[in-house]
Amino acid sequence: MNQGWVYTDRITKTDAGLSVLDFYASHYRHSSRAEWRDRILSGQIRHNGISLAPDDRLQSGETLTYHRPPWEEPDAPLGFEVLYEDDDLMAIAKPSGLPVLPGGGFLTHTLLHQLRLCYPENPPIPVHRLGRGTSGVMVLGRSPLARSVLSRQLRESTATAHDPLAPHPIRKTYRALIGASDLPDVFTLTTPIGKIDHPVLGYVYGARADGLPAYSDGRVLQRSPEFTLVEVTIRTGRPHQIRIHLAAAGFPLVGDPLYGVGGLPLRVDPAEEGGLPVPGDVGYHLHAYRLELPHPRTQKALEFVYEAPKILATAPSPQD
Repeated sequence: MNQGWVYTDRITKTDAGLSVLDFYASHYRHSSRAEWRDRILSGQIRHNGISLAPDDRLQSGETLTYHRPPWEEPDAPLGFEVLYEDDDLMAIAKPSGLPVLPGGGFLTHTLLHQLRLCYPENPPIPVHRLGRGTSGVMVLGRSPLARSVLSRQLRESTATAHDPLAPHPIRKTYRALIGASDLPDVFTLTTPIGKIDHPVLGYVYGARADGLPAYSDGRVLQRSPEFTLVEVTIRTGRPHQIRIHLAAAGFPLVGDPLYGVGGLPLRVDPAEEGGLPVPGDVGYHLHAYRLELPHPRTQKALEFVYEAPKILATAPSPQD
């Protein structure tokens, strides 16, 4: 069991006049209206430390707190391998199944919490994310300089991504497994990515004609009658970019529970326990294989490589 958590919401003019129950039921659809009513009646929703009633009306500027009691988190692999470490930055290998940040039922079973346990005086801070089901290389900032420089370089790389000849100081290369494909040996995917309505989370990201620009450069490493092993370098850092881009091209990642052909969330019936697929679900095969960047202080060129799991080292044959 973890220690529970306090979630905070500030009421905007748009939400003013709503009842407490209407606010939570409409904004956080991962729980039913009945579940939110029970939480409110049990005193878990408060304003200035005072418990609220389901029908209390909200005013703009109020701050609400949801005091979630301790809960049993889903299992996750909590270890990680340190690939490089100095006073400014750290490179690690994140295992598949470990979320980077809290969310989706995870609080302490996250990379962020494990970093705080291992480095209580000055915990390294992730400057980019990998999906829960994605394994491989991540870079963390240890000094204010590193966090500032790396964040700026990531923003600049995204801003100039439309130009393949522009300098991209940070290069992130992944390996992914898709089904049999007719992708050319070398390809570039440019489907824009934006928010898509989701009945539980409110929204997820997916392929949208009016979304933000996104660029992925790929090459086929190996083909078999059933599978295609690809390597993809991303010029932008949109959420779930590789999963969405390959699915939009007609080739979803093998085992992806969320994205289907077209790069949109799959339309499926809720599971027996009432759940719908969400981005944090695992099962797909995606690995951050290589990350190149200049050191934020010395500008020395750095390259971090973490060998891919066996299934992403060689495309499996049908008998596998």
